Amino acid sequence: MRWLTNVRLPACPGLWRIALDGDGCIASLEPLAEGTAAAGDDWGGDWLSPGGVDLQINGGLGLAFPELQEGDLPRLLELLELLWRDGVEAIAPTLVTCGVPELRQALAVLRQARAAHRPGRCRLLGAHLEGPFLAPARRGAHPSQHLAAPSLAALEQRIGDFEQEIALVTLAPELPGADAVIAELRHLGILVSLGHSEANQEQATQAFEQGVGMLTHAFNAMPGLHHRSPGPIAAAALRGTVALGLIADGVHVAPAMAVLLLRLAPEQVVLVSDALAPYGLADGVHRWDERALIVENGSCRLEDGTLAGVTLPLLEAVCRLARWSGDADRAIAAATVLPRRVLGQTHDCTAQLRGLPLRETLRWSGTAERLHWRRAA
Repeated sequence: MRWLTNVRLPACPGLWRIALDGDGCIASLEPLAEGTAAAGDDWGGDWLSPGGVDLQINGGLGLAFPELQEGDLPRLLELLELLWRDGVEAIAPTLVTCGVPELRQALAVLRQARAAHRPGRCRLLGAHLEGPFLAPARRGAHPSQHLAAPSLAALEQRIGDFEQEIALVTLAPELPGADAVIAELRHLGILVSLGHSEANQEQATQAFEQGVGMLTHAFNAMPGLHHRSPGPIAAAALRGTVALGLIADGVHVAPAMAVLLLRLAPEQVVLVSDALAPYGLADGVHRWDERALIVENGSCRLEDGTLAGVTLPLLEAVCRLARWSGDADRAIAAATVLPRRVLGQTHDCTAQLRGLPLRETLRWSGTAERLHWRRAA
């Protein structure tokens, strides 16, 4: 038995002692009493966490998930290897609003890639359908010609025979017909997220009562926090159980507002990358469907200036949020522990880590100002 000592765990107070079995897997985790000395490899207060989980990523290495064709499978697997090297254990591949044939083709390719999983590759969770049931005034970069009114028929047309391979659907709950779609998605065990929405506080609260469990990229493509019109962000924070997806690049949301959200709802903030097809490629002009996508300093915009996404890795968002907030512990949890809670795993970080090979976990060192990570060993 090998022991690690003076280890911190995100969202678990104090210092811990970790036992590894003969295969290098985490066998047990024991809290250390304050002032206690324990034998083992001294981590000096470094954090141990599971790998990152990204619930909103749209592509990479030039691949846009909604445009996947069968011939793209080798490059998709290469992307999954890149994500693993970037510390991401699993993703919900995000399919933005697109045509029905394209959507179903992409889901079929993702099914093949999911079956080809092996160690050293990021795992494909169920897909995240971001659309098409979105508020036209809040559609952002989503193509208007593919938006649809919520209905059970429209839902079946898109996800029929793929129901078990959908993890998350983003929609605008205030739209007529959304109630029935939300009920059906919850019946199927699919998480529903409020996004690209005009919902006010009352409409958002009603949606949460119906089972909507997340906000897609909080602050973006929805009403913001206002002292006379609190909106969906306030409704989610007050409820206390709704996950708050956050893009922490410093452009989508100002650092001060990101920190405010973290302090307001520290157990709810879940970091997402919102990475687009140029993830892993150099800045410059890239293609997104038939439109040009301009990438500069990790931010992606359409030619008209519309903010479309990023090319920054998920764990870079952790380092930025830690630096802005001074709270490395919460920033790490927001990309590793809390996304697993959203997906229904146990709330306890120790239970998430138990049984994992140490080599598949992350070791975080430094301070909030200069946080860095590597694979644990």
